[in-house]
Amino acid sequence: MKKNFASDNNSGITPECLEAIAEANSDHSPAYGNDEWTRRACAAIRDTFEISCEVFFTFNGTASNSMALAHLCRSYQSVVCHSAAHIETDECGAPEFFSSGSKLLLAGGNHGKVSPAELQRLVHLRQDIHYPRPHVLSLTQATELGTVYGVSELQELGALAHGLGLKVHMDGARFFNALAALGCAPKDITWKAGVDVLCLGGTKNGMLACEAVVFFNKEAAAEFDYRCKQAGQLASKMRFLAAPWIAMLRDGNWLRYAGNANRMAALLATHLRTIPEVVFQSEPQVNSVFVTLPPTAISQLRSLGWSFYQFIGSGGARLMCSWDTTEDDVLDFVKDLKNILAANASEGGK
Repeated sequence: MKKNFASDNNSGITPECLEAIAEANSDHSPAYGNDEWTRRACAAIRDTFEISCEVFFTFNGTASNSMALAHLCRSYQSVVCHSAAHIETDECGAPEFFSSGSKLLLAGGNHGKVSPAELQRLVHLRQDIHYPRPHVLSLTQATELGTVYGVSELQELGALAHGLGLKVHMDGARFFNALAALGCAPKDITWKAGVDVLCLGGTKNGMLACEAVVFFNKEAAAEFDYRCKQAGQLASKMRFLAAPWIAMLRDGNWLRYAGNANRMAALLATHLRTIPEVVFQSEPQVNSVFVTLPPTAISQLRSLGWSFYQFIGSGGARLMCSWDTTEDDVLDFVKDLKNILAANASEGGK
């Protein structure tokens, strides 16, 4: 029985991706991405987004985001992002390190989303040479708070950013979950909405160590392959990073797995709403549920083997569902929580 709601990074690899890796292991292939698997994976991503784009594969999201931002920004320029964005809170300064100093300008906005007013404020705040000139808008889709930018929101932000002379970067670690929630075409929330480069996450949706940096603005991708090499992100046996993308994008597998994670989070939320002691911190939109639980219940759940991260003050918990989360996992968690709360109430009444 799985007892892990900590992160979708903790899940395993989908059967289709494992099979693809095994197939790629069947013979020798040219190194450094000069193989048939990498060619097919790039073609599959282009077909998925319905556009000719430049595609590069990396080992993880930190490298993807940091290299993409460094490629878009000179060291004296800056990146506008939400104050809760992953590149600000969880990258250990990697964007600044890779860019040799590009500053992150932190924007406000409800539900983890950059507001148009905040974008304009930061861009127009100062125009003098002493201020790190804004050059990129970075959007997280889905956000760190489990919310999703809608199509019209992205269109507005994309048009505004380009009108202000900014490029648009999207951190898509959970892009597939957002896409499954919105039910639109991938192009509608990327290049058609003004996104210049997307860091497309595969790991959280059931791949091994597979992220893709997708440049819809092909001119902006010039010599990015050299940056990948310099950063230690050019895999010698690239086919093992690329092959799972072919499997995931075939027959809508990405949608099926992301959809399952979202549905399990919705099911979890439905059951938690029946428990008076549980307070929701936000409305679940993708595969995460943010709630406040009684502190004693948190420690007791951990003693039973349940794992989850705590956020946003005392008692806050993020419950993250994965591609392989089952209804039994959800029901077992809810059952244990109810039993704990009932026992605590009984003890308090004595």
